[in-house]
Amino acid sequence: MASAYLLVSHGSHDPRPEVAMQQLAKLLSESLPKHENLIGTATLEVNPQPLYIQIKEFADQAVARGCDRLLILPLFLLSGVHVVTDIPAQVAQAQQAIGEKISIEIKPHIGSHPHLSRFLTQIIARMEAEATILLAHHSRRLEAQQQTATLAANVGAIAAYWGQAPDLKMRVRELVTLGYQQIAILAYFLFPGSITDAIAQAVEELKLQFPDITLQLAPPLGASVELAALMEELIKREEKIFG
Repeated sequence: MASAYLLVSHGSHDPRPEVAMQQLAKLLSESLPKHENLIGTATLEVNPQPLYIQIKEFADQAVARGCDRLLILPLFLLSGVHVVTDIPAQVAQAQQAIGEKISIEIKPHIGSHPHLSRFLTQIIARMEAEATILLAHHSRRLEAQQQTATLAANVGAIAAYWGQAPDLKMRVRELVTLGYQQIAILAYFLFPGSITDAIAQAVEELKLQFPDITLQLAPPLGASVELAALMEELIKREEKIFG
């Protein structure tokens, strides 16, 4: 079957995430078969059109190109409300609107990739710190918080949450009390934006508070060849299991 791909992210008033998502779509397009290089982007929020309309319009393009399947690729690191509830609801509306001309399938979100921890471990290793904090977005779902804690443990870090306890400042104080002098902070976010800017500011304030401690902040994962490869692997892995 000929497939088209639609990358779905949260959406932001900041233009940087959109630019990064377009770059990631281009990288993914270059790695997929040429007959399956129809790749688009959409956002759940901060868009004049609801997501299901964006999906329907892209599905119309896919049908015109001879595709009989549209794969939705959620660009989310955690299985929060957007992944579990919001996106499936919008996809169901889109499928109802377009009918049987094309099937629409939701693929697992990027944060579910089994090798994501390996990718994060490589980033952490380059920072050469004594202790690492994996700082993720807060979530209303306890399961998402547990996923963050498990991932942090798998990469040898401790979990912290932006906007929810235990937060960054709390974790830094804990590590300083334990005697750590070099602390790495991995912002577990896909793209730069207002939150990562706020994190960077918080780290600068912590540096003033703890002048004898070395605090290193890794940038968000970003649109990289490595991330595009993880997405491609996730697609192929699901095809082998369910295809």
